[in-house]
Amino acid sequence: MSGRVRVAVLLGGRSSEHEVSLASAKSVIDALDPERYETVAVEIGRDGRWELGTGDGNGSVAETLPVPTERVPATLGEVDVVFPVLHGPFGEDGTVQGLLELAGVPYVGAGVLGSALAMDKDVFKAVMRDRGIPVTRNITLRLGEGPESPFGFPVFVKPARLGSSVGISKAHDDDELVSAIALAFEHDEKVLVEEFVEGMEVECGVLGNEQPVASLPGEIVSHGFQGADWYDYSAKYADGGMDLIVPPRLEQETIERVQVLAVQAFVAGEVEGMARVDFFVRPDGEVLVNELNTIPGFTATSVYAKLFEESGVPYPELVDRLVQLALERHERRSRLRF
Repeated sequence: MSGRVRVAVLLGGRSSEHEVSLASAKSVIDALDPERYETVAVEIGRDGRWELGTGDGNGSVAETLPVPTERVPATLGEVDVVFPVLHGPFGEDGTVQGLLELAGVPYVGAGVLGSALAMDKDVFKAVMRDRGIPVTRNITLRLGEGPESPFGFPVFVKPARLGSSVGISKAHDDDELVSAIALAFEHDEKVLVEEFVEGMEVECGVLGNEQPVASLPGEIVSHGFQGADWYDYSAKYADGGMDLIVPPRLEQETIERVQVLAVQAFVAGEVEGMARVDFFVRPDGEVLVNELNTIPGFTATSVYAKLFEESGVPYPELVDRLVQLALERHERRSRLRF
């Protein structure tokens, strides 16, 4: 027992991606070598309650923790490293990362700033533009501002700070634009109207801290089941909803451009540990960053894991490397004077 690294896997969460998180977290727990790691599961319910599990991957509950309370940092402080497998708001947006910083415990993935920045698509794009990284064009609407599309039609309308295509619509005319904006405002107080980019959807994984590396990219071929002609929630999570082609059917020069931009976006976004960077590639080869996900879907068959498996890093090794990166970062930052 004493020689094993104690890992707390955070799963569930308050967001609409709760069930996706449970699947991702079970894969992580199953992949952690029991001879090297002692795991405990901490499940956050849709109601925000934290339950301390047994780490057996079966959802067994050992103790219920009311939140907020000083006991949460104490409980998390008893482990060597925390692996947050939380998607969307209240998990991927810097809130939990801030709690872990207060608890003084190492944790996997992006820190407070990187997490919050990547979650806010509006501010993320502003930072990317400032660093010279090409992104899809958009305007941002706030509460009380009327419907507008300077890009013609179709356009995508999305909440600024939500994940996995929740609240996103593709609007083809003024009437659909009004409905799409109303739907997006149900999920956030800031909404993006984004140009439609004709081209290939490509995703690329990034792994590392000071010297991050890109995976082979993959081409997304969507088969959405909800009548959508784009990579919607059903295409992402339903069986057979999408195909992943690795490497994508692009020129080698374009593939390398995707990898370079993925790492540049990762660094510019103050991200460490892991991220999946999503792109559009126009028919002429122009590459545009669409968004960056700091806690991508993380089952063994998720895109991020598949991309690294195709790049020579099998899933158990990927999980192991992420834990080690968390410990290395904590050790590095512990030498700073505050």
